[in-house]
Amino acid sequence: MSGHSKWSSIKHKKAKKDAERGKIFSKLTRKLAVEARRGGDIETNAGLRMIVEMAQQAGMPKENIKKAIQRGTGELPGVSYEEITCEGYGPGGVALLIEAVTDNKKRAISEIRHILSSHGGHLGEAGCVSWLFERKGLAVFDKKKVDEDKTIELAVEIGAEDIKDEGDTIEVIFETDRFNQAEEKIKAADLTPELLELTMIPQTTVPLEEKDAFQMLRLMDALENLDDVQKVSANFDIADEIMEKAS
Repeated sequence: MSGHSKWSSIKHKKAKKDAERGKIFSKLTRKLAVEARRGGDIETNAGLRMIVEMAQQAGMPKENIKKAIQRGTGELPGVSYEEITCEGYGPGGVALLIEAVTDNKKRAISEIRHILSSHGGHLGEAGCVSWLFERKGLAVFDKKKVDEDKTIELAVEIGAEDIKDEGDTIEVIFETDRFNQAEEKIKAADLTPELLELTMIPQTTVPLEEKDAFQMLRLMDALENLDDVQKVSANFDIADEIMEKAS
């Protein structure tokens, strides 16, 4: 998991810069609208609250956030989006789960298939890799910015099922139904995670050498640059020194 979570942290740090180019605003608008269908109140909809916080961190204007939510709840007219998940493989046999929100399912799948085939991967059948992943809560802390003992104590309070020392970061993994509790306790402890999200955690990982690693990361970038694609989960493991070169 270390390679993929490090990649996720790098992407998270870049989110504000990406927002200045407008890319992330489009993705967030879609995600806000879809999640708001499940309930437009951030107090009762943890998923919506998480996306709103992501939008705020990215510098998305409050009015844009409000309108996206209202389109999702039906208070304002707008484009109808649907969620889709594509499964496939990347270089070295890495398993990929690609979550997208789109107004055109056929176009989205066609674009995803093309990018996979252009970067040493291919689209698979439904269910081919999803069994390799479990949805969990993930918090990643930079050791330079937090007290390690305090962070581990917090993880125990949250009821974390796993705490991983990944060199320069600490990863805390917990059940999805503990996300609200985790979020509250992290704020109360005055800790700032590099990443706090619900994500798909791979049960096994595929180590990649430099050539496949660089191709894999180019594939991740290409997929995540698609407007329809919201999140890409993968089970690659890339050594820190290779990841540093790539970032």
